[in-house]
Formats: sequence, C-alpha cells, structure tokens
Amino acid sequence: MYRLDEDRLFPLEGRARDLARALYASVRDLPILSPHGHTDPRWFAENAAFADPAQLFVTPDHYVFRMLQSQGVPLEDLGVPRVDGGPIEADPRKIWRLFASHYHLFRGTPSRLWLDHAFQEVFGVTERLSAQTADAIYDQIAGCLAQPDYRPRALFDRFGIEAIATTESPLDDLRWHRMIRDSDWDGRVLTAYRPDVVVDPEGADFARNVEQLGALTGEDATTWAGYLAAHRTRRAYFKTFGATSTDHGHATARTEDLPRDEAAALFDKALRGLCTPQEADAFRGQMLTEMARMSLDDGLVLQIHPGSYRNHSRATLDTFGRDKGYDIPMRTDYVHALKPLLDAVGIRADLTVILFTLDETAYARELAPLAGVYPALRLGPAWWFYDSPEGMRRFREMTTETAGFYNTVGFNDDTRAFCSIPARHDVARRVDSGYLATLVASGRLAEDEAFEVAHDLTYRLAKEAYRL
Repeated sequence: MYRLDEDRLFPLEGRARDLARALYASVRDLPILSPHGHTDPRWFAENAAFADPAQLFVTPDHYVFRMLQSQGVPLEDLGVPRVDGGPIEADPRKIWRLFASHYHLFRGTPSRLWLDHAFQEVFGVTERLSAQTADAIYDQIAGCLAQPDYRPRALFDRFGIEAIATTESPLDDLRWHRMIRDSDWDGRVLTAYRPDVVVDPEGADFARNVEQLGALTGEDATTWAGYLAAHRTRRAYFKTFGATSTDHGHATARTEDLPRDEAAALFDKALRGLCTPQEADAFRGQMLTEMARMSLDDGLVLQIHPGSYRNHSRATLDTFGRDKGYDIPMRTDYVHALKPLLDAVGIRADLTVILFTLDETAYARELAPLAGVYPALRLGPAWWFYDSPEGMRRFREMTTETAGFYNTVGFNDDTRAFCSIPARHDVARRVDSGYLATLVASGRLAEDEAFEVAHDLTYRLAKEAYRL
C-alpha cells in the first residue's frame, strides 16, 4: 500500500514540527476559496460525468504533458488535439498507460504531490501509479467517474469549495455561467474579466475582436471613447455573473499614463495594425492604467500576471495551438514599469492591484518594497512554475520581512485541473504552517499569533482581497 506521508512538507526539527502539525490541523478543513483559475464553467453548468481518467488527468494538463514531451513523448500520443484536425491517439487507456509508464519523471515535483493526493484522497487509490498498476488504477478511477458522487457539482461540494472564479474573455457570452445561475444548484462559480484579446495589438484578430466588442455593447469601439465605454459595459455585465476581478496576462508589467490625445492616436494605430512592438507594449501598458481607473469606479480587483514568454516553440504553436506547455518565465521589471500606474492611482486605498511574478529575483528587491508602501498594491502568491513547496517558502522568506503577511492575498490555485484544487490548497496550508512554526520556534512570532495568521493566510486574506 502506498500512502502520502501525514507530515509531508513540515519542518524536520521536533518543536517546529509539532507546532506545524497543530497549525495545519487548525486550518486543514477551512473552506476553499479559489478566486483565480481556469476551470471550465461548462463542467458545473452541465454537470456531466468526466469522460475518462486520461481526459481528466493527462490530455488537458500542460503540467503533465510538458514533462512527458520533454522526454520525447509526442503530444499526439497523449491525445492533445492538433489545430489541423490531424490524427491523434484516441484510446484513453493507451494514453493512460503511456502516462503511467513515465510517472517516474514526476518524482520530486509538485505535480507528483498533486496527482498522488488526487488519486488517494479523491479516488481511493492505494497503489503507486506505474506501468504495472496502470490498468487497475485506470479501472478504479473510471468506475468512480461513472458514479453521481463524482460529477463536477458533487466534487465541488465534497472539496469544500466556497467560491471559485473562472476566467473569460470580454467576447464570451457567459452562457455556462447563466446556466449555473439559472439552475437549482447553489455552488458559487464566478467569472473574471480577462480582456487580453481586445487589449493586445499583437494578438490574433485584434481589430476584428475590437469590432466584436463594439457589437456586443452597442458602442463604436473603433473610437477611443467608445472603446473605453465598451470595456465599462462588459465589465458591468461580468459583474452580474459574480465577477469581482479582472486579469491581465501581458508579457511585461509596463504601464503608461498618456495624455488622452496620445492614447487615442496609439489606439488608432493599433487598430490599423501599424504598431511597432514597443508601441504595442505601450498600448497594453496604457490599458492597465485605464483598467485601474475603471476599478476605482466599479470595484473590480485588478490582477497583473506578467513575465511569461508565451508559446516559445513555434512548431508546437503551429501544430497544437496556444497553451501547450511552452510558456517560459522571463526577467521582469516592476519598479520602473509600474510607476506611471502608481503615480496615477497607487495611493488609493479603495483600489486593489494584485501583482504576480515569474521572476523570483524581483520579490525582495522590487515587489515586497512596492507592496510594503503603496496602499493599492498586494502580492499574489507564488505562481505557475513556483506553485511548489519550495516556491511558496521562498515567497514567504523574501516578502514577509518587507511587506509582512497582510500585504499578500493568501493562496489561489490558478488551475485548469479540477481534481488538483484540494491538493494545491493542502500544500499551501502545510507550507504556511511550517513557515509559521519556524517563526515561533526561532522567537520571531508568538504562538497565538501564528494560529491567527494561519487562518488569515488560508481564508480571510483571499476573501477580503478578492471581495468575496
């Protein structure tokens, strides 16, 4: 029998380990708040059974298939669809066997923690996945998926999720959110406003997307005033489906605060496809400041997720499309990049801008000092490549001394993999409990304060920061 270690991720030293156990026990069963992520609202709208173990764990999860591809496993063999509709493996059991035969590749990775947790805690698997156990585990998970207790809504309730936010484009009709709202289920599934497709002049079909934005809102979105008005209209529409935040995935953290006529001229150039790369970046930066001003009016929290070189492999992008594991972290400047936005609105305590990074060198040097003084700023948790035990510890170690705990926003899982949500939150709760226990054991925090902070990091900070 294979079981997860009950003391995993806790400190090794006796006193700190005992206290970490107690802190973790105090937060282990708190409700899950998932205020930023990429689960599919259609799951909860239709509440259909998940198809099979391969479709649940392998084919849609870039954490999984990027590791296998790094060892030469073709994406076609994992069932990942091609943009040209070309042949791919369609037998889920073959995909699962291929995954299982390479499971050793995940040793020591956070993916291994999440997968093992899901196998054991959600599906009752008691054997380690391998080529030898692949079929038995496949059959066990498939048998569970056929039961009503493993439908999306039932798992949502079982996981103890109080609220979860998906992420949609301004052009999305939010039909699945409407179906959820009109159903008799009381699960709280929110949307979030992700305007990248109508903000990035270098994105595919930018001008056509802006035209569609105008059609949806009844505004002339080809004018600067009409374009901004269209955003305000769609933001208000998203709020009717529970949105409390916007999200922006730009390559850089650049912001601008241009005079109105210069911003309008830049927008016109973007629509005509005439922007240089620098001008396109300037336009994205201008829109971050515009979105921050809109947030002062409508209360939506603004999230900035910069620093990813997306779709680094041209061959993979051409064959399989976007979001296929080739997004790579880059160096990111925040001090100079954010100054125009911060000069405009950074002192406003009624605005919340949550900063994320894929450049850990910026935590202690830039992000913590910025969040430690500007009322509008908060730090998002360790993200994406650093959503790991070591990444979470480094985040606490490099930010707490300057920004404290209360200029951060707790944890969010930012995942497409539904069954990993309780696993990811469990890892965060364990890591934070261990960090707090070490502070107590080294005389830097009182024990009663540690229990209060553990609750805040697990629940209260996310609830307040995201206005849930």
